[in-house]
Amino acid sequence: MSLREFPLDAALPRVPLGEWVESAVDWATRTLGPVFDAITAGVEALVGPLEQLLNGVPAVAVVAVLAGLGWWLRGWKFALGAAVGLLLVAGMPYWEETMSTLAQVLVASVLALLLAVPLGIFVAENKRASAVARPVLDFMQTMPAFVYLIPALFFFGIGTVPGVLATVVFSMPPGVRLTELGLRQVDKEIVQAAESFGAPPWMVLLRTKVPLALPTIMTGVNQVIMLSLSMVVIAGMVGAGGLGDVIIFSLSQVEVGSGFEGGIAVVVLAVVLDRLTDSLGDRFPSARAQRLAREAA
Repeated sequence: MSLREFPLDAALPRVPLGEWVESAVDWATRTLGPVFDAITAGVEALVGPLEQLLNGVPAVAVVAVLAGLGWWLRGWKFALGAAVGLLLVAGMPYWEETMSTLAQVLVASVLALLLAVPLGIFVAENKRASAVARPVLDFMQTMPAFVYLIPALFFFGIGTVPGVLATVVFSMPPGVRLTELGLRQVDKEIVQAAESFGAPPWMVLLRTKVPLALPTIMTGVNQVIMLSLSMVVIAGMVGAGGLGDVIIFSLSQVEVGSGFEGGIAVVVLAVVLDRLTDSLGDRFPSARAQRLAREAA
């Protein structure tokens, strides 16, 4: 039989992957309803008070705090630039939305790091776990961001909670990878020196490996925060609020002015958070970490 005569459409059976996924989601919704309700209550308890706090204080106070952090971490030039940018955002009609986005980013980043850093430490210390985690992390990083909103919307409905949880899942992989990378790059001679003095494995990890890996781990923190900010804006499609709602509404109504203002607010917030977290990582230089590791050993 020639290639032209071979029935290509009958060569492979159809794999009902989508139906399997829908069945799994239906089962989880029916079986794990109380768990999802508890998660919803927990996320709302974190985001709500923080959002009220950020919107309850004057905008000048928030600008002063962030500019002060910038002065401490990067110097007066960055502090001045951050203050100008944030005051520009405060002068636009979307300051409340900006603070809502900041609250969601902070909560999602903290939750993602609470999961990513311990998982990164575990896979760094276990080769089998690393082999299993690598394709899973590849899958999580290559999956389009919009896809994460579908199960989150199905499980938790419309609102802030699905946006925050989708953001947690979307932003976790860099935290895991960079934590593992930092720990694997630790000088083996220093680790052997700590072990030769009789330090138990948990002390070698906490007092030697983690201090040496902190610069790389902080890079992961920076990447988690940046991905959280990008995903929180996308989560405006499921009614998460904040600047995402502003941008989605401007897109649907073709309002160039409000869309540009929302975009500028996102850019200013992203630059400030990026520079602050990047400078925070510089507070843990390798030389200082090595000195602490020698003292611990």
